[in-house]
Parts: sequence; C-alpha cells; structure tokens
Amino acid sequence: RSNRTTQNAKAVKAIPAEHRLVLTGTPLENSVLDLWSIFDFLMPGYLGSSDDFRERYEVPITQQRDTGAMARLGKRIRPFLLRRLKKDVLQDLPPKLEHVSYCDLTPTQSTVYAQVLAATRKQVDSAVEANGLAKSRMVILTALLRLRQICCDLRLLESEDADRNAPGEPASPDDSGKLQLFGELLDQSLDGGHRLLVFSQFTRMLGLLKDELKRREVEFCYLDGSTQDRAGEVAKFQSPSGPPVFLISQIGRAHV
Repeated sequence: RSNRTTQNAKAVKAIPAEHRLVLTGTPLENSVLDLWSIFDFLMPGYLGSSDDFRERYEVPITQQRDTGAMARLGKRIRPFLLRRLKKDVLQDLPPKLEHVSYCDLTPTQSTVYAQVLAATRKQVDSAVEANGLAKSRMVILTALLRLRQICCDLRLLESEDADRNAPGEPASPDDSGKLQLFGELLDQSLDGGHRLLVFSQFTRMLGLLKDELKRREVEFCYLDGSTQDRAGEVAKFQSPSGPPVFLISQIGRAHV
C-alpha cells in the first residue's frame, strides 16, 4: 500500500535493494501524500520529508487548488513515471467478470407473493378494463413494486399490509431469502479479504442490511439521498483501514 503509515509500507522500505520499482494502479489512492510515500521508497529524500512535502505540495494542491504547486510537483516526478491510461490498455484487459447469484424465496415469501399476485392481478385487470392500459400504468407499476418488495424482504411492505402474516407472526430476517444470501456472500467476501459495494433502490432494504451488519458487528459506510457528507463517506470507505462494506442507494440500480 502507498499509505506511509501502514505496516506494509514500513516493511517494504526496510528491505535492502540496489534497484527499486513500483507498479501501482492507484498512485493517489487517498491523498497526495501517498505519492510522497511511493517516492520515499523509490528514492528516499528526493521529495524531502513528509512534513515538508505536505507544506509545499499537499496543502496547496488539496486545500488551495494551487495549479502552480501541482505543476511543480508534476515536473519533479514526471521523469520517473511511466503511465498508461485505461484507453491505452483497454484491448489488453480481460473481459469483465459478472456473476449472478440466484436465491429462492422462503416458504413464507412464496405464500405472500402468491397472495399479493392474485390480488393485484384482479386490481390490474379491473383498472385496465375500466380505464384502458395507458391510464392504468400507475396501478401496474404499484403492483410490480409490491412484488419486488416481497422478493427482497417482507418487511418492506407498508404497515397496512401487516395482515399478510398470521396475527402475532410478523416477518423476520429468516423470511428473506435475499437477506440470507447476503449473509453468505458477506462471509465469503470478508474471509477472502474483499470489500463490498451494495446497491439498492430501496432505502428501507438498506436499513435492514444495516441492522444485519450491526448484528454481525461488521463496520460499514452508508450513502443515500439524505446523506450530508457524501465525500466523507467515500473517503472513509476508500481509506486502507476503512469499513469493508459500503451500502449505497442508487436510483435505477437494484442489486439487493
């Protein structure tokens, strides 16, 4: 890692070597100071001390948007950089890997889905017969929305739908096949040292995932339309010691 404070960075710099080379896809992963750390490994002292670098380059560039400081830094490091942009290597990149994970509805979800499907089908048929297809779009979209909510988690249904279960038997996390699959994928990811971006159109679904992560004592970042410090959440997740999970509400994408 390029962050100078990590154990990896300290260990690498302690290795005696006649020649040194750095290959990185994220030379500025978190801050301009990461660049100093890389050069401190390559050519110790070339960019001065970390405090001097911060005063001369990092603060002017990140806080003051000083183009002069940026130009001076670029001039100093450019002779030692060989940079290839994505467009230069696009043909050499392997195809993007996509893996779709399927999950079955739980028995409770299947029962509720069949009940709601039968009821909404009658509503849609009646609306189309009375008003025509064009004027019945909202009824159709509402029906599809409710079915999608059931497929995610029964608790997403509005409170007036409480009678979907028998009295005294509210929906639970065990009634969501998707939440169970999320737990399995989460365990696999954490065991492999990976990090997760989790998208959902339903902020209430993200709320249920937050509860699940808290129950498992897994740290996470969160972003939806009400988030004030979006940049802060992103920076927190991107930091080397940041949480392994980022819950994100994004219109048009429903991955969970």
